[in-house]
Amino acid sequence: MTEQRAEFVALAQQPGANRRALCRAFRIAPATGYKWLQRYAAEGPAGLQDRSRRPHRSPAQTVPAIERAVLALRAQHPTWGGRKLRVLLARQGVQPLPAASTITAILRRHDRLDPAQGAGQPRAWQRFEHPYPNALWQMDFKAGWPCGPGRCHPLTILDDHSRYALGLVACPNQRTATVRAHLVTAFQRYGLPDRLLVDNGSPWGNHPAHPYTPLTVWLRRLGIAISHSRPDHPQTLSKDERFHGTLQRDFGRQPPRPDLASWQTAFDAWRHEDQPGAAPRGAGPGRAGQSLSRQPAALSGPVAAAALRARRPAPARGRGWPGVLPGPPAAGPAGPAG
Repeated sequence: MTEQRAEFVALAQQPGANRRALCRAFRIAPATGYKWLQRYAAEGPAGLQDRSRRPHRSPAQTVPAIERAVLALRAQHPTWGGRKLRVLLARQGVQPLPAASTITAILRRHDRLDPAQGAGQPRAWQRFEHPYPNALWQMDFKAGWPCGPGRCHPLTILDDHSRYALGLVACPNQRTATVRAHLVTAFQRYGLPDRLLVDNGSPWGNHPAHPYTPLTVWLRRLGIAISHSRPDHPQTLSKDERFHGTLQRDFGRQPPRPDLASWQTAFDAWRHEDQPGAAPRGAGPGRAGQSLSRQPAALSGPVAAAALRARRPAPARGRGWPGVLPGPPAAGPAGPAG
């Protein structure tokens, strides 16, 4: 482009040159041609270089003080994005309060976003989100950390709609009784979900020959549907998996703790801090809501008809096990739910 401008100027400066004809030959407007001639006369060859198109004034640009506040909060919380940081800015009384997208742009402009995390990049998979709280909970165990002579196994429970962390529990194992006890606590506080989404590991399982485990039978008798992710497709539990990634970044490099109580204290403080105003949408602390149903005091009678789901036939290769389990066979009276 610069070479063409230099050629145009050289030809236009020749004696008797028809400058308008040259503009037509170079397919530029006469005003553009005379602009390059004036710049060349004033600055020489440097005047033919491209100049910044940035406007002289940007009235809507974020003021430096707010940018500094955003960067300071990001330094304190290096795993937080625009939505969470906006909640903290609001608590600090920052005005005018920038939009979450503006905060993300500030982080990107100052190279505070990790390209490996794909911030702002198109995804190869399709997002999904259930329409209201307690429509679906995602639940899984994260790979644990050393804890005295054993290990701490973090049990995470996430509401799919709000992404609110309903539970973050330091567990000594991944057994049915452990999960059931903590689910009872979550049910008593938040109500019963319509459906639970889990993977195919212990203690939920989803083997074609043994589709039911004691835990899934208990959940089905509560009227809670169970969905399983496809084998080797962790993206189905993407919200919970991302939550695990944040846990790993914040706890993975910390020294081991001596017991489960110290892990739980750290988890409780982190969970409270990581959800300012119940981020990421910035709604009130009660955004997880409560379902209309509550945990029954005891289980009795056959499985509710509404909880039954028809099982899909297994694929020919036997890899993609059915994602939704049907209800277990009708059962008689049972003992207390807890």
